[in-house]
Amino acid sequence: MAERLALPLLLPNPPPPKPPFLNQPHQQQQNPTLLSNSPPPSTPILQHLLLRHSAKSQQPIDPQVRTRTRIGGSRDLNRGKPWTHNRLSTLGQQVLNSLIDPSFDTNQLDSVLAKLFEQYLENPDAKTEFLTSEVLGIVKGLGFYKKSKLALGVFNWVKERKDCELVLNSSIVAVIISMLGKEGKISVAANLLNSLHKEGFSLDVYAYTSLITAYAASGRYREAMVIFQKMEEEGCKPSLITYNVILNVYGKMGMPWRKIMALVDGMKSDGVAPDTYTYNTLISCCRRGSLHEEAAVVFEKMKLAGFSPDNVTYNALLDVYGKSRRPKEAMEVLKEMELNGFAPSIVTYNSLISAYARDGLLKEAMDLKTQMEGKGIKPDVFTYTTLLSGFEKAGKDESAMGVFEEMRSAGCRPNICTFNALIKMHGNRGKFTEMMKVFDEIKACNGSPDIVTWNTLLAVFGQCGMDSEVSGVFKEMKRAGFVPERDTFNTLISAYSRCGSFDQAMAVYKRMLEAGVTPDLSTYNAVLAALARGGLWKQSEKIFAEMEDGRCKPNELTYCSLLHVYANGRQVDRMHSLAEEIYSGIIEPHAVLLKTLVLVNSKCDLLVETEHAFSELRKKGFLPDITTLNAMVSIYGRRQMFSKTNEILNFMNESGYTPNLTTYNSLMYMYSRSENFEESEQILREVLEKGVKPDIISYNTVIYAYCRNGRMKEASRIFSEMGDCGLLPDVITYNTFVASYAADSMFEEAIDVVRYMIKYGCKPNQNTYNSIVDGYCKLNSRDEASMFINNLQKLDPHISKVEEIRLSERIVEKWS
Repeated sequence: MAERLALPLLLPNPPPPKPPFLNQPHQQQQNPTLLSNSPPPSTPILQHLLLRHSAKSQQPIDPQVRTRTRIGGSRDLNRGKPWTHNRLSTLGQQVLNSLIDPSFDTNQLDSVLAKLFEQYLENPDAKTEFLTSEVLGIVKGLGFYKKSKLALGVFNWVKERKDCELVLNSSIVAVIISMLGKEGKISVAANLLNSLHKEGFSLDVYAYTSLITAYAASGRYREAMVIFQKMEEEGCKPSLITYNVILNVYGKMGMPWRKIMALVDGMKSDGVAPDTYTYNTLISCCRRGSLHEEAAVVFEKMKLAGFSPDNVTYNALLDVYGKSRRPKEAMEVLKEMELNGFAPSIVTYNSLISAYARDGLLKEAMDLKTQMEGKGIKPDVFTYTTLLSGFEKAGKDESAMGVFEEMRSAGCRPNICTFNALIKMHGNRGKFTEMMKVFDEIKACNGSPDIVTWNTLLAVFGQCGMDSEVSGVFKEMKRAGFVPERDTFNTLISAYSRCGSFDQAMAVYKRMLEAGVTPDLSTYNAVLAALARGGLWKQSEKIFAEMEDGRCKPNELTYCSLLHVYANGRQVDRMHSLAEEIYSGIIEPHAVLLKTLVLVNSKCDLLVETEHAFSELRKKGFLPDITTLNAMVSIYGRRQMFSKTNEILNFMNESGYTPNLTTYNSLMYMYSRSENFEESEQILREVLEKGVKPDIISYNTVIYAYCRNGRMKEASRIFSEMGDCGLLPDVITYNTFVASYAADSMFEEAIDVVRYMIKYGCKPNQNTYNSIVDGYCKLNSRDEASMFINNLQKLDPHISKVEEIRLSERIVEKWS
């Protein structure tokens, strides 16, 4: 398995394909086909989902691109004002008025523009610079009136003239490219630059920067990088605006901090001094990797360079602290911001609320909302959605729905982010009916699923271990025209590893690299989480070392994965060593790390250590989430500590936590091993009544409860019920029956179960045959045990000789 990771996690640089403007007309990017052999979606849930989506439109679907805020400051001097044309002559204005007239026919373009050129040809004293200025003014005017097609027509008309080289310049080219970019016609812009380049037209920094900005604004970061590299190869020196846009691109691509700083050093070497926008962009670049220390350094350097932080600076720094789970530092930024005369805005408060909600400090988050309202700032859709997501993550579904209802009562319309949060909440709880209702409501609100919706569905089905649904959703997402981005690949890696499909997860990772998508901190963490589920601690340590070498700065989620991989790899000493670093403060004891310590210690059945971690979490003022509480229920339940279990359940009830399927499964387990074993079925009934779909663990636990107590009729009834719910029995289900029959000396029935499981495609494992052999040995029936092994080939044609030898040796050991 380790060999599958023998590839670089980060590409040294973005792959160098041909520059887009040197290729043929742009075609929609073809993505590498992922998971082509995956089974088609077959479950009713997924069929229902896909039918609902496809019913929305029978028309061909165009590629979906997330709308993004334009990078860089606006260069439109007329923003918010009527068009001014003081640089146009009277004749130039007449030409523009003719072109923007609703009745204008493009067939008249030649006669209208010819008048402009005739005047200059008839006037020997006129300079071509004035004609250039006229054309530039007309093109800008057409851009203002959203007539990019006509502006391009004007440009091409001038370009066809013999004297075009005297009239056209890079400023006009830059305006045309920028205009096309704003309207999403980036392929047209790239083709224009391509043709000009082939014809030997001198392209300057403004033309290149316009195309770079267009690509960046539409999220096509790799193509922006290619243009930047080509520009430098052509000997065209980047301007301050170029560098600022590329810095933003680096941040969006999740480039390592050392590469971002290398770009800044190169910028300074070229004699280009940073401005306020540069520093603000650098701080923003720290968001994705939780680089709060680096952001603080940039903030200080900005002030030392003589630049005064503005609203954008403070909000960006505050957001970095928020995403780094450092709410206290975020509050300090707010204080400094107010001291310097900058009033916090809705953006400020939303970042603060997010900072507290991320750490599960929901009371503080709600207090900030109240404080915000007291200052006359009305919560917006982002405020409500952040709070809803925070309560959902904590497992407080009623509070989450309370936020949603308050949002609607306040007249605030939910956006796609809100719906995505609700889909995640219902999906993670196994409430697929409610999830479908939310999906329908998107349509009812005249919305449509975005890439995050699809990523959320992938994550939900991955969380529930539904790998065929993961494959089906991914196929449908591509069919709907959505281009998988880094977050999609990260989600797929996580989803398949949760489903136990480690090979699929690594295949996705390789496809991601082949697609030229640069891995970032989230990718590293997704891969580490996948390794953790397999207990592959040696490979995890190698990746962690690579991160520490400067590829990507580890964060608290990285350490969480290390704790999990040590727990799953049974490296308890390593887990304890890392825990000590957290408790001692060498690694900052974030809430999420303390919660993870509760989880891993519970998983390893270390009661004292679990209680210590839970105590540390509470001592530091952090509230546990539903996952942490479930870990406590699990370890107490396994040890039949009923009073302690009830303490946790009472706390959950009093604090507004909503028990989920994991909670109920732990309770079923506890009762299945007790005298009140029938209570496990009662809990199963409660789960069904609440609209939560039980999983294979739920049914296996109840089956075990009855089999353990010789109630085979009831166990068979639950087995049938499981099949009626669409769940296929697994080897644990069958082994439970086999072990119970064998323990009661009902060998014929046990062998019938083996025969049945093989018939229906479930392969017996060592435990299956161990139960039967041990049953015979318990009765001192050595001959019958040997006869069973001798006839095993007839029962299971796929049994190996090695397995037969192992079972024979097991008999010998029992009598030795």
